Amino acid sequence: MTDLGGFNDHVARIDLSSGDVRYEGIDDEDAKKYIGGRGLGVKYVFDQGVDVDPEGPENLLAFMNGPLTGTQAPMSGRIAVCTKSPLTGTVTDSHHGGWSGARLKWSGFDGLLFEGQADEPVYAYVEDGEVELRDASDLWGLGVHDAMDKIEADHDGQFGKNLSAMAIGPGGENGTKYACIVNEDDRASGRGGTGCVMGSKNLKAIVIKSGTRMPKPADPETFTEGYQEAMNLIRESDVTGPNEGGLSLYGTNVLMNLTEEMDGLPTRNGRYTSTHSEADADPSEPNIDAENVSGENVRENILVDEPTCHSCPVACKKETEVTYEHKGEELNVRGESYEYESAFALGPNSMNDDRDSIAVMINKCNDLGIDTIEAGNMIAMAMEMTEQGKLDDLDDGIEWGDAEHMIELLDEIAHHSSDLGELLAKGARRIAEARDAHDNSLAVKGQTIPAYDPRAMKGMGIGYATSNRGACHLRGYTPSAEILGIPEKVDPSEWEGKGELCALFQDLHAISDSFDICKFNAFAEGIDEYVAQYNGMTGRDVTEDELMEAGDRIYTLERYYNNLVGFDGDDDSLPGRFVEGDEAIPGQGGVEGELCELEKMKDEYYERREWVDGVVPDERLDELGIEVGPGTGVSSGDSPAPADD
Repeated sequence: MTDLGGFNDHVARIDLSSGDVRYEGIDDEDAKKYIGGRGLGVKYVFDQGVDVDPEGPENLLAFMNGPLTGTQAPMSGRIAVCTKSPLTGTVTDSHHGGWSGARLKWSGFDGLLFEGQADEPVYAYVEDGEVELRDASDLWGLGVHDAMDKIEADHDGQFGKNLSAMAIGPGGENGTKYACIVNEDDRASGRGGTGCVMGSKNLKAIVIKSGTRMPKPADPETFTEGYQEAMNLIRESDVTGPNEGGLSLYGTNVLMNLTEEMDGLPTRNGRYTSTHSEADADPSEPNIDAENVSGENVRENILVDEPTCHSCPVACKKETEVTYEHKGEELNVRGESYEYESAFALGPNSMNDDRDSIAVMINKCNDLGIDTIEAGNMIAMAMEMTEQGKLDDLDDGIEWGDAEHMIELLDEIAHHSSDLGELLAKGARRIAEARDAHDNSLAVKGQTIPAYDPRAMKGMGIGYATSNRGACHLRGYTPSAEILGIPEKVDPSEWEGKGELCALFQDLHAISDSFDICKFNAFAEGIDEYVAQYNGMTGRDVTEDELMEAGDRIYTLERYYNNLVGFDGDDDSLPGRFVEGDEAIPGQGGVEGELCELEKMKDEYYERREWVDGVVPDERLDELGIEVGPGTGVSSGDSPAPADD
């Protein structure tokens, strides 16, 4: 039990096999050591045991909010989904914004823990501190958008007022390894295959009904001081300033032109470092221009609305509307959000600069419930394999930049309705193994890279390699310093110091993910504002160092989980084209000849983390107070499992 402010001290443990629902409090020591949200969610997943099949009934699927979720704190509308990933085999957490997290908190819960497997499709209905499992047979088979329409029609409530829902689409139902969970605002827990886990449990949706019941801070004066300072910094920031900052005006896609200009935009399945360097290399080929799919272009031509999440003044979501002709049919598509990573994967990395086709594909991915980054990168991988003759037996594969085929292929990936779609639904690692295509894969630990080239941004190189959930920009967002100069500008092409910088950002983001608040606040706020708001809400009196240690503890627990599964320093790798070796493709343009000095950065990073070749030693576990949970088969005195265990 915990009496910390910001907590309801109420978690539901739902056994989908039996239909039983049990309620429990939160261990006070765990609440203090792991904060909430991601931290507590990963602790629950760890305690479940690491030796579970990600798509089996034993795997835990945890929906968690944090002590700041649903409060007045800026950007506090996030929810964390934690589980063992079917895509990577690692522990994973994936977050989304909107109102789901806030409404879960307002309905009386800190978390929902799903285990087991329902015999028939069900959904969970949450209201007033109780959870009820209901028949979802009439929802199964529907896309996310139709499912949301039916959910709203079937309940005495209204999205945007007192109702929220999180659902899977055909991708999750059919076991696409990178299926995601999408809420009524098209906000997605996109990475790691959380939707695939949900589908394996025959859990179609979670429906939450609640009024607005924002938690009151335990120490109002301290919280108010922290909140006011945070809001001042957000308003003054060139990045987050409402209606003025780049993120507010253009959304995350403000980065498209910036990374293109610095030759940091992976293009043509990461062969090139920008669209203009690709064009310079082969002017005779049909070439593309990243500006056509940039945030500026989107705002000027197809932007129709700028909705926001709970307690967020930035409004980075960019809702678009396009009319697009596909297979002789005129499609009118309105949806959100035209994100940078989505535009990269479905755009330049696939040699596509048709702005409107990308809007159609983003909307389709949301409806199908599949990760836009992974889906786009799988298609880019298939395009390169087609060029090399590796998919000649699968309807001749898919050609570079074929937007019409891409749109069709997304359906085939989610429904496994073609041989090529079924292959791409498995994810990069399995494709590489099945087709001897390791040199075509842009994956780390089975998950592919987002839109930052590690030949141009060395911090992203060490960040991708050491991310506990596979290649990811959101574990430690070093482009904040490398591109935007926050908290201070660092040379993106310099490798020295990036191991230290990466670990710092990883710990900070572990904190914000556990609060659970949006990472974009870190473009303005710092640890001082984090401490004040956390202490004010919970009634604690932690120092900056103690809070940073909590971030370190959370990140280290995730790494220890992965060690027990069998991951070590050899898995902290990068795709061959980014580093020295037979597959190397040096950067072009402004980063001509550059490769990522990964091994040097790993040495620096491991020294900072006090890990041994990517493995957490017992002494570090003891220093951070990480206790081994039941079901792991490893005591605190034993060495972590070797990589081949």
